[in-house]
Amino acid sequence: MDEEHRQLLRRCRVRLVGDLQVASLWDALLNRELFTPDMIEDIQRAGSGSRRDQARQLITDLETRGRQALPLFISCLEDTGQDTLASFLRTSWQATKRDPEAIRPLDLEPMVVGPMGLKPEKLQVMKPDPSNLAPGNVTPVVLGPEELAPAQLRPEVLRPEAPRPVDIGSGGFSDVRAQERLKGNTHLAYVLNADPCGHCLIINNVNFCPASGLSSRTGSNIDCVKMQHRFSRLHFQVEVRGDLTAKEMVWTLVELARRDHHALDCCVVVVLSHGCQASHLQFPGAVYGTDGCPVSVEKIVNIFSGTSCPTLGGKPKLFFIQACGGEQKDHGFEVARTSPNDEAPGSSPESDAVPFQAGPRPRDQTDALSSLPTPSDILVSYSTFPGC
Repeated sequence: MDEEHRQLLRRCRVRLVGDLQVASLWDALLNRELFTPDMIEDIQRAGSGSRRDQARQLITDLETRGRQALPLFISCLEDTGQDTLASFLRTSWQATKRDPEAIRPLDLEPMVVGPMGLKPEKLQVMKPDPSNLAPGNVTPVVLGPEELAPAQLRPEVLRPEAPRPVDIGSGGFSDVRAQERLKGNTHLAYVLNADPCGHCLIINNVNFCPASGLSSRTGSNIDCVKMQHRFSRLHFQVEVRGDLTAKEMVWTLVELARRDHHALDCCVVVVLSHGCQASHLQFPGAVYGTDGCPVSVEKIVNIFSGTSCPTLGGKPKLFFIQACGGEQKDHGFEVARTSPNDEAPGSSPESDAVPFQAGPRPRDQTDALSSLPTPSDILVSYSTFPGC
């Protein structure tokens, strides 16, 4: 779905969730092939199953349904007699065509405060002109080190002083301050004494059906082997499942969640696949099955919620998503290698995944900006920022 369509749906979300009559829409959505029967069932089961929950999930999932999703959805509204909503969306859509800037998200640029690498003369103070100040206008001011001595400039200016790690005698290092805090807060630490520590499921999707338009991920097997070895050494019971469709991915995850985890201390899920953006309430992004159908990260996480998987209650549940998150490319920046020893023995300078190639790539869908409290004992780690 185009970015302007996604932004439009977000702007109209409150009105749509409040007025949308979903019960009459199911057949129209199926007839126009906006959703599959399985997707419709997932939407109908969303939340408590109320009309509002179904409407909310429908609008969320609509952003993942391709470039023609918005006009087809408007047609479905007209087919089911919801002309007021259809006219509202169509009018809003036409307005955005006349004035695209009306829904353009703000471009925010990061700011570095007090970097050690800059000399004092390069750090300037931006002083507002009093003649330009007016009631209600707030002028941003960067507080530079005009009165500060160079020795006082430290990157830690916006965070507490970093503790010094010390050698613990076994080839590793430890944060003494963290250890002291932990002694008085043992109830805040997870106990990971079980052997095996827990289950580790790795889903490795490499080959995708031609109809999906997704290329083979030939570098993924290297990542899979590395993850398998790493979690085996961490005393996890590792299982690898390859080339699963979206429905098979869900079935595999549900089967894992339904196991008895009483004697275990942790659970890990690793997904290696193509990915896309997807609207969400808590966890952004989605991953593709080999059939080209996406499974949202939020759905994956919710399979292991306290109600769905009670034997993992109070235990850490870790999710590692190795997938692209959208269309934008993060070009990164070059860093100089400080020592030949920086490279691990036997390592290769080659990437362990397929490099970025210019040209068409899986297009996809975007992330809602709302948020809710994160479910307990959950960590979701992404290989890229959402949108990249």
